[in-house]
Amino acid sequence: MAKKIAVEETLTGLRELLREQGYTVVNPGSNENVLATVVTGLDINTMNMQDITTKVPVIDAAGKTPDQILSRIKELE
Repeated sequence: MAKKIAVEETLTGLRELLREQGYTVVNPGSNENVLATVVTGLDINTMNMQDITTKVPVIDAAGKTPDQILSRIKELE
């Protein structure tokens, strides 16, 4: 699988780090074949409704550094 990661637009530092490490960064919900999706946790659905489904791991970036997230992504490869 290509080294493609879906990352929320607000996570600019992480997006830059992933690009520097050779990953292709796309927006979540882009319908591309990705290794994982990284979200901030700000979009947690309090009404328990789901509008996006995915079969790849979802990494919550809340409280984590870009390096910690990169480490988690590398574990998935």
